[in-house]
Amino acid sequence: MHWSMNTLPMPLYVELGVHSLSGLLWTVVLLFLWHCYRMGSDLPIPGHTHAGKLKSGSRRSMMSRGGSCAGTKCSARSKLSRSDQITPFISMESEEDEDQGQGYLTPVLSHALFPAQASAEAKKLYAALQEYAKRYSWVGMGRIHKGLREQVRLNDHSAIQKPHLFFLPDVPSVPFFPRDAHRHDIEVLEANYAVILAEFKTVYQRGIDPKSGWTCLGPKGQAVFSLYNAGVCVAGNCRSCPCTYRTLLSLRTFISSNSLGSAGFWLLGPGATLGSSYGPTNTRLRCHLGPPDAGPRVILSVDLWHPNVAAAERQALDFMFSPDL
Repeated sequence: MHWSMNTLPMPLYVELGVHSLSGLLWTVVLLFLWHCYRMGSDLPIPGHTHAGKLKSGSRRSMMSRGGSCAGTKCSARSKLSRSDQITPFISMESEEDEDQGQGYLTPVLSHALFPAQASAEAKKLYAALQEYAKRYSWVGMGRIHKGLREQVRLNDHSAIQKPHLFFLPDVPSVPFFPRDAHRHDIEVLEANYAVILAEFKTVYQRGIDPKSGWTCLGPKGQAVFSLYNAGVCVAGNCRSCPCTYRTLLSLRTFISSNSLGSAGFWLLGPGATLGSSYGPTNTRLRCHLGPPDAGPRVILSVDLWHPNVAAAERQALDFMFSPDL
């Protein structure tokens, strides 16, 4: 028997067309991949806990060794146990880091214990750090937090660095830093050397007198003509040296917003000597721009940020040592 092709049903891909069949196949493939992704993401990872995703009703806390876990990295002996309440936990300091005094480059506990024997000034700075972290963040405050805690023990042992006001851990100390550490600011000061020297001569010729803006520091001609004193602009003296003042403002690392920074002309008379001493902090470098050998021994002293102090730390120190506090 002969059958006509017109009476047979046409295949589906012929009716829908090649393009429609291709689109359908791609849809099925994408649905399959999405299903595999969802199934895989729901599987727990062995030995991994999501500490930051505990529900508000959960009463779990991480315990290790003496009953507490110092950070997100706990030892193999760590275990989960139940407690009556959740302890605020934002530390990323590891247990080993706490034992060895490291881990200060990470966020720290906002409620960490502060040494009871700390001085009133240290406690004031710690309160200022807490207020800064409350307004902004604890991120990047680890070294400052560690430095405040160790300030008490710093004066009890011999060390190259013994700042009496604030010590920042792991800040290298050398007698002289290379020009590259502050190349831009040094080049700016040297480029304006002639006008700075001219303005110094003007105020020097008026006489070393408090009425002229000078502050006498010793009986042998030691005096300072301050442009910035403890982070505060000395307006009258800056008006006497406008070009020097503008040069200071053009420096990228000049400490001009907190009480750790100063700038001005320092004069040393004949026969005067300078004894050894520790500065108030190791977070700054003091740059000296000296005139020619002829004439009085004078320098323009400018306090610059230490190159190993991070931007976030500088902002926090500006807040903690604000001249208004």
